[in-house]
Amino acid sequence: MLVTQLKSFFIVARLGSVTLAAKQLGLSQPTVTTQIRALEEHYGIELFHRSSGRLVISDAGVRLLPLVDQLLQQEIDVEFALRNAGEPQHGSLRLGATAPYYLLDIVQRYHQRFPQVEISVAAGNSRQMIATLLEYQVDLATSSQLETDPRLFRLELGADPLVLLLHAQHPLAQMDAVPLAALADCMLLTRERGSTTRQMSEQMLSEAGVQPRASMEIASREALREAVLRQMGVSIFARSEVSTHPLLCSRPFVEPAPVLPEYLYCLKDRRNARLIASFLAEYQAQ
Repeated sequence: MLVTQLKSFFIVARLGSVTLAAKQLGLSQPTVTTQIRALEEHYGIELFHRSSGRLVISDAGVRLLPLVDQLLQQEIDVEFALRNAGEPQHGSLRLGATAPYYLLDIVQRYHQRFPQVEISVAAGNSRQMIATLLEYQVDLATSSQLETDPRLFRLELGADPLVLLLHAQHPLAQMDAVPLAALADCMLLTRERGSTTRQMSEQMLSEAGVQPRASMEIASREALREAVLRQMGVSIFARSEVSTHPLLCSRPFVEPAPVLPEYLYCLKDRRNARLIASFLAEYQAQ
């Protein structure tokens, strides 16, 4: 119970919000609040000052933070050691993916070789996946961002140019290659901020001096594809991300398009852990 209460305190202190902490912990807001208050009441301390609905960490809370950080890190290390203990063909591996088309091929081969290993795959943009890796929520993660954090080990999975995704009946689908200027008459459907694809697309259009007629933010590739299928607009994807749906097609741009890389990351100090090492070896053996 104490560790659970300390974890709620730590996440609230780090995020500065009970709402965000509850979401990350998978708990209700009242549960998080109750855990922190129980901790304060049991030990007769005030961890947060509460004023006008805001939480400000107290001096006692500040002194406690590094101790809780060490405790939670030890808990993560124990959990990781347990998941990677035992026979080579058993255990559980948590993956984070921004571009599953690269990762799923490796997962398929890995599962065929180690069918008893439990594999889970979380999805998100590049920024989110690196954050989950550094927070020990996943064991390996893909990202389109070139990270230079010394804590990370990196392999390059591949690279693809950006292309235009559109409905097969869209007028631009009749072209072999689409000039960027043509997007000035389009509704451009984009990923959320933090997406490398969006950042590169915006930079490409800015450098070409092109402003789409309108834009709409949609937070996942699957939802973007569905929106294009409904002829709500066009979108910019990495070439390998394009669906094989008969009503969807892609066209290259007339101008040279940026190339979107994809990297596989893990923490350097866990690179030689049994399950992580075997997954990296499966990729390198292809």
